[in-house]
Amino acid sequence: MTQQSSRSRPDPGPHLIDAGDPFVVAEALRAVLAGTGPAIAPLPTDPAERDRTRAMCAVDQPLEADVAVVVATSGSTGHPKGVLLSATAISTGVEATHRALGGPGAWHLAVPAHYVAGLMVIARAVVAGTELVPVAGDLDDLRARPGVRNYLSLVPTQLRRAARRPDLVQRLADFDALLIGGAACTPEELVWWADHGVRIVTTYGMSETSGGCVYDGVPLPGVQVDLDAAGRVTISGDVVFTGYRLRPDLTAEVLRVEDGRRRLLTRDRAEWVDGRLRILGRIDDVIIRGGINVDLAEVERVAQRVLDDPSVVALGVPDPEWGTVVALFAEHLPSLTEVRDALAGDLPRVALPRTIGRGTPPLTSGGKIDRQDIIRRWADFSGGERP
Repeated sequence: MTQQSSRSRPDPGPHLIDAGDPFVVAEALRAVLAGTGPAIAPLPTDPAERDRTRAMCAVDQPLEADVAVVVATSGSTGHPKGVLLSATAISTGVEATHRALGGPGAWHLAVPAHYVAGLMVIARAVVAGTELVPVAGDLDDLRARPGVRNYLSLVPTQLRRAARRPDLVQRLADFDALLIGGAACTPEELVWWADHGVRIVTTYGMSETSGGCVYDGVPLPGVQVDLDAAGRVTISGDVVFTGYRLRPDLTAEVLRVEDGRRRLLTRDRAEWVDGRLRILGRIDDVIIRGGINVDLAEVERVAQRVLDDPSVVALGVPDPEWGTVVALFAEHLPSLTEVRDALAGDLPRVALPRTIGRGTPPLTSGGKIDRQDIIRRWADFSGGERP
């Protein structure tokens, strides 16, 4: 898709860019950050996703103020929204990342360019004037460039697949840093990778913060993270988005402007541990059973550790008798009775799963486990197994 000049564009909304070609995205992003091109919206390659993104962008509607890029949220826990990022937010995130990592370098792109993780990989190369290296999702063609720093962003699913390949583990050790975001890694995984000479940098952030803005539990320069009385995470700084595309109602729910500084009210819970942010889960990752709150994020952490399977997912699924019950999902799980017996010493009875599901986890195009799709298709995965 060829970029048009802003004067020849027939529509007032963002210019749609084919995200299947990262160099096209890079060219358009370079222009908009320099103030010489129109605001852009990267389009997915998947036809259904592309149609949803195109509809969300509403190119026939006027664009909001101070927008460089409209990027779609992943939709892994709900419906995608159009996140409005300014040139300042993107450039600030890029510069803070390079300060935290020790300087610019070649950026290898192995995540989709239409989501914020991929967009920011491209932006880091564009702003720093360094090499952008597209990489296949299976990482077969991954090679560090000689004589420069090398960086790569992955999601945990990609990292776990890579761990099964000794040749790939060895090549990843040649990189100066692997940024891992989108979901949590277990402490055991991080130790394993460190023992194999690979520098993992865990990142926390979202589309609304121009991607990762907390590295290894420490906010990037210029980013302020606070917790309210309930442990809800709020983030302020120039990396914060300016709103949702054509949704001022949703914007008002999560965005505050205080003394000219934007503050995002996330839906995540966290705590400070030795000066580092530890994400506990979503504020809505709590279900009530028998009048008792059950923290699904804690159930998931315990299950991953006890069952020695970092891919286990804990969910709340509909149940005709209980309303919502605790469920565990993974590709390989023992019987429900064995799972409950294994977890009984670490979880209260009310938090033990009442159903399990097995199967290949459905993923979003960004590589995250699609929890909503698992819940929607629970009958296909569970086989009706109950205690």
